[in-house]
Order: sequence, then structure tokens, then C-alpha cells
Amino acid sequence: MKKRPFGVTVLAILAGALAVLSGIHALQSLGIFPFMIGPFSIHAFSFWSFLMWALMVWVYVWVFQMLWNMEKSGWLFLAVISTFNLIMNFMVMLGQQGAWSDVNLDILLNAIILIYVMLPGVRQAFEPVPAK
Repeated sequence: MKKRPFGVTVLAILAGALAVLSGIHALQSLGIFPFMIGPFSIHAFSFWSFLMWALMVWVYVWVFQMLWNMEKSGWLFLAVISTFNLIMNFMVMLGQQGAWSDVNLDILLNAIILIYVMLPGVRQAFEPVPAK
């Protein structure tokens, strides 16, 4: 069992934060929380969007668990999911029910995670421990 480096702990915490943000977006899709566009707030209902954000909550909780346990697949899955979430956030901005103010924190966290995950030191942390 490898010792978890500090950077991997930070990644796991960021994945947990993204699970919370995805949960907020899911509640916005159900119309429980409003979308904030400047001084206006809009309540919109989209069940399909809710399902996608609810799936992202589940995925980020799963990624958090994989990172916390230092599973090698957690590194790759976090890179793929961060990219997918960035695409999803840009689609929200292009659609009718979203603006930069709704997804700016999400985009910034995913971009930071994606950049950090691609660093060589982080990737080496998930390499298997050679047997002695």
C-alpha cells in the first residue's frame, strides 16, 4: 500500500467539492435553486439535465473514493470526467438556461484538476509499487 501524497489528497477533496457543485446544478435543473443571471433569477425545470447532474454527483463521489484509496484507475477516470464536465458546463452556457455566473466555479475547478492531473508527479503517484 502506497502512502497517499498531499497532492492526491487535494485532488480527492476537489473531487468532493465538485460532487457538491454538481448536486447544486442538479437542484437547479429541478427548479429548486434558481439560475442566477445578473440581478435576475430564473427557475427552470429540466428532468434530463437533472439526471445528467445527478449522475455527475454519483461519479464524483466514486472518483473521490478511488482517489482516497489510491486506485490507479482513479487518476485516469478523474481526467476523463473533468474533461466531460468541462464540456457539459460549456453546453450549459450555450443553452437557454445558463450563464457564466452559473458555471464559473465549476469550470475553474475542473480546469485546475485537469491541469494538475496531467503533471508527471501526480501520474507517478498512481504507478504500482514494485515488489521487493
